[in-house]
Amino acid sequence: MEWRLRRASAADAAILSLVAGATFLEAFAGVLDGVDILAHVARNSSADAFTRYLGQGAVATLAEARQGAAPLGYTLLTTPDLPIEPKPSDVELKRIYALTPTHGQGLGPALMQRAVEDARAMGHKRLLLGVYGGNARAHRFYTKQGMSVIGERRFLVGATWHDDLVFARDL
Repeated sequence: MEWRLRRASAADAAILSLVAGATFLEAFAGVLDGVDILAHVARNSSADAFTRYLGQGAVATLAEARQGAAPLGYTLLTTPDLPIEPKPSDVELKRIYALTPTHGQGLGPALMQRAVEDARAMGHKRLLLGVYGGNARAHRFYTKQGMSVIGERRFLVGATWHDDLVFARDL
């Protein structure tokens, strides 16, 4: 499958919302409670939520199929909101997701590379992210991308608290 990456704008909020909900469901169906998934997606992945993120200076990249421009994945860089003492030059990779049919085809590494390039272009020196503690596949991916664990956090999904790991990578 061929894809392209492009900078998303507030006009893409509905598209980002669609791919965010789909990828979150794919990643956590059978792992997290369905009611919690629905509540989390409604609160954090609505078109309004993406409009707010982008209006507050977040940077989003959208991965689309070359044929038909269907959304396949995305990243979202934001001001850090993690339980560590952030440095002024830190940025959080709040989201990086790709739909399952693209796994193993290089889209994940391409999205990570774009996030790193964007973070550097914005003058940031360290990339941070939080990830579900039980997501071993994601842990392997982030480690392959040069990230390492620097802490932990409790993360609320719907009405249930989960243990996450906080990863970092110097840029």
